[in-house]
Amino acid sequence: MEYFAFQWHITDSCDQRCQHCYIFSENNHTTLKEMSWTEIESVFENCQDMCKKANRIPYFYITGGDPILHSRFWDLMELFKVRKIAFTILGNPFHLNDEVCKKLKDYGCERYQLSIDGLRETHDAMRKQGSFDITFEKLKCLHNAGIRSAIMTTVSWINAEELPGIIDIVVENRVNVFAFARYAPTSFEKSTHLTPEKYRELLEICWQKFELYKESGTSFNLKDHLWTLFLHEKGLFKIPENLNEDVIYEGCNCANCHLTILPKGDVYACRRFESNIGNVFTENLYDIFLSEKMDSYRDYSKFEKCSSCELKRFCRGCPAVTYGYTGDYYGADPQCWKKIAV
Repeated sequence: MEYFAFQWHITDSCDQRCQHCYIFSENNHTTLKEMSWTEIESVFENCQDMCKKANRIPYFYITGGDPILHSRFWDLMELFKVRKIAFTILGNPFHLNDEVCKKLKDYGCERYQLSIDGLRETHDAMRKQGSFDITFEKLKCLHNAGIRSAIMTTVSWINAEELPGIIDIVVENRVNVFAFARYAPTSFEKSTHLTPEKYRELLEICWQKFELYKESGTSFNLKDHLWTLFLHEKGLFKIPENLNEDVIYEGCNCANCHLTILPKGDVYACRRFESNIGNVFTENLYDIFLSEKMDSYRDYSKFEKCSSCELKRFCRGCPAVTYGYTGDYYGADPQCWKKIAV
């Protein structure tokens, strides 16, 4: 039985105001929302019901804001423990210590993901002064408790040249999993663009680093789907034979095995762009997942460039990044370097 992932934002509250945050993008002075306990219980049961109907195993990525700031955070942890459901937390380092991490492990936390968005000066400028050092300091608490650590980097032209150095530091600090994804712009005014050629060069540099550190104990998650194109060109990814032409096997999980739930109950196909498809407080998640709104994100024939590419069933780049730059979910990925014959 396959997993179905829920990225569940239980609160907007956060100690940081990151430059690329979707909650606080464009200085919109949003009113911070925290799910009530009654709402949390209803969402939890809604997710369970959906997976039962879809014959999937639920997996939760609990986030915010910083989820640990939710007033009923530990009650939610107890709910996961009682139901024997493992989960991952996507959060900040500021409230972690040995005691907190031991409690998280006891409640079933498998992995805790933190962010590093540059070397010290760049990261602290984008997030919070001192957060670079605090992040690596709190890794020790996670490791001592037996929780797997993950570092995620959001890449744009601002920090792209620092990515190889980030990989060095991540390995040095014995991080269990490292991944990076491209920034999905929240406005057309932001100059964050990497040319396709520059991005291809960046992947080559990172690949050499990954090969250098393949015995280090750090796993490198090739999160960006353009890695598939990169590896295909190198002969390291081959399209399997005798596959069903109508089946999507890999690539973007949007509308496939993932949903995002926000504190106000809004359900998004993907958090990285405006993709509201319903509300978990008033609708059944199973119905939302099978709705026409969600179907629109599964119409792979409409993809401007990917629909005619032999890697369509395995790649499709990042539609969220495409939407951020062009406003068109089906447009050509702005960092894809592959030439498609028309």
